[in-house]
Parts: sequence; C-alpha cells; structure tokens
Amino acid sequence: MKELDKNEIGLIVGVFFGLIHLTWAVLVAAGFAKTVLDWIYGLHFLSNPFKVQEFNVTNAFFLVVVTFAAGYVLGWIFTAVWNWLAEKK
Repeated sequence: MKELDKNEIGLIVGVFFGLIHLTWAVLVAAGFAKTVLDWIYGLHFLSNPFKVQEFNVTNAFFLVVVTFAAGYVLGWIFTAVWNWLAEKK
C-alpha cells in the first residue's frame, strides 16, 4: 500500500475543521446560531441550555486558527499511525 503523506492529510483535516468553525462564526455573526442550535438539540429531543454570545471577530479568528491547528495535528498523527500500521503488515 502506498504511504500516505502526513502533511497533506494534516492540511485536509485542518482545513475541514477550520471551515466547520468558520461556518459557525458566520452563523453567529449573522444571528442564526441560536436557531441552528435549537434545531440540532430538538432533533436529539433535548432543550438548548446554551446562550450564544455576541460576535467578536478576535474570538472568531482564534476559533478558526486553533481548530485548523488541532485538525492538522490530529490528521498528521492519524496518518503517522496509519503508515506505521501499514508497514507492519
């Protein structure tokens, strides 16, 4: 089996995580976040215990950057383990 590129997979997972959280930040900024949360909790037969705070561009920036970095690290680690296990076969 061909070895996976740790950097490439890390970037893919990081971008995916970052885009999800960028979407959330846009929903907060647009005022739709509470509606989305209420809908998601309702699908799970739960009531929403959370209050959506006022949008803050600095928090939004760090949310996206930190989740991108966490996604990159998780993707890199997953790929390293995958390659290591594939090598053992």
